[in-house]
Amino acid sequence: MSDATLVTTRFPEPVDGRPDLLIIAGEHSGDEHAAVLLADLRRMHPELKVACLGGVQLQAAGAQLLYDLTAVSIVGFVEVVRHYNFFKGIFERTLDWVERYQPRHICFVDYPGFNLRLAEQLSARGLSKKGGGGIGLSYYVSPQVWAWKAKRRFKMAQLLDRLGVIFPFEVECFADTDLQTEFVGHPFARADWEPPFRYEADGPVLLLPGSRSAAVGRIFPVLLAGYRRARVARPDLRATVVYPSAAIREQLQGILEKEPDLAASIELVRNGSPNLEAGAVLMSSGTMSLACALSGIPGAIAYRLNPLSYWLGRMLVKVKYIGIANLLLDRPLHPEYIQGAASAGHLERELLRAIDKKSAAEEAVKSAVELRALLHAGSDASAAKWLARGL
Repeated sequence: MSDATLVTTRFPEPVDGRPDLLIIAGEHSGDEHAAVLLADLRRMHPELKVACLGGVQLQAAGAQLLYDLTAVSIVGFVEVVRHYNFFKGIFERTLDWVERYQPRHICFVDYPGFNLRLAEQLSARGLSKKGGGGIGLSYYVSPQVWAWKAKRRFKMAQLLDRLGVIFPFEVECFADTDLQTEFVGHPFARADWEPPFRYEADGPVLLLPGSRSAAVGRIFPVLLAGYRRARVARPDLRATVVYPSAAIREQLQGILEKEPDLAASIELVRNGSPNLEAGAVLMSSGTMSLACALSGIPGAIAYRLNPLSYWLGRMLVKVKYIGIANLLLDRPLHPEYIQGAASAGHLERELLRAIDKKSAAEEAVKSAVELRALLHAGSDASAAKWLARGL
C-alpha cells in the first residue's frame, strides 16, 4: 500500500435512499463475521437497506460496498503511523458520508482504532444518539480491553448504545460500566458453522501466515524455515498455504520464488476452499488459529511484529497468551513463539511433535470439544437477533 493511493473522492451514494444500517469492518476476519451476521439479519428482515465499509464477503451478503477496507488492513503502531495520511483520508470520507446520508444505525465490527474514533466524532458532531442525534451505535466483536487499554471501556460506555461480545468472559469486563453488553456467541460456535479444515493424520502441513500484507512478509518466511527443517527428517512432507485475497496470494508466490526447492511441495489454496485436510499446522495468531483449534489440528503459533511495535506492545498488553484458544483454555494447546523465539529450530520441533506424537492429536481433539462449549451462548442467542433488537 502506498500513500500515493490516498482516498480523494467521496464514497458512492446509497443505492436505495437513506440506509437502515451501515456496517464497518476493517479486517478479513471482521468482514467474515459481519457477513454471517448480515445474512442472518436479512433473512429476518429482507427489506433492510444496508451499506458497508468492509470487504467482498459483506458485499456478497447483500451490503452496498462503499470501500474495501480489508484490502488495506495493517497492524502495529509503526505501520499505522507510516500510513497515517492514507487512513486519515478514509476516515474523513467515512465521516462525510455518514453526516451526508444519515444511516439510521451503525454497527461497528472490531477494528477499534478506526471505529472508536469514528464513534467519538459522531458524538462530538451531534449525530449519534449519545451525542444528541438520531444514529444508533452498536459494536460487535469488542476491542480486547481484557488485554490492553482497559480504561477504554469507559469511553465506549460514553459513546455506544450496545455491545455484542463473542467471548463469555468479556461481559464481566464491562460490568462496572452502564454499557449494555451481551454475549452473543462466537460465529464459530454456530450449529451451521463448518470448520475450514479437517484433521487427517497423513494430511499436509498447514502454513497460515495471516491476512495482512506486513505480517505475511514477516511471518511466512519463518514458517517456511521451520517447514524446511522438518522436511530433512520427513522428506515426504507436503504443505498447504491458505490465503484470503489475490493480493496476498501474489505476495506468497513472490516469497516462494526465492525457495524453489520448497515450492514444489507447497500448494496455495484460497480461504474457504472445501475439503482441506491437515495433519499439523504452523500459524500466525488470529482468527484462523481458533479455527484450527476447533478443527482439532495440533501445531504451534509463530508471531513477529516490527521491533518497535513489539516493544510498545510488551509494555501495554497484559495477557498470558496471544492465541485466543490458549487464552480460553488457559493452557498452551498451540505453543507460542514470538519475535526471536519464532525460529526455524523451534518450529521444526513443534511440527515434528504434532506429526509424530499421537498424544498431540488426541489433546487437540479433546480441546476442540471444550472450546465449542465455551463459545456457545445458547440456542436462542445470535449476533443477528442481538442487532435486530437494536434496530
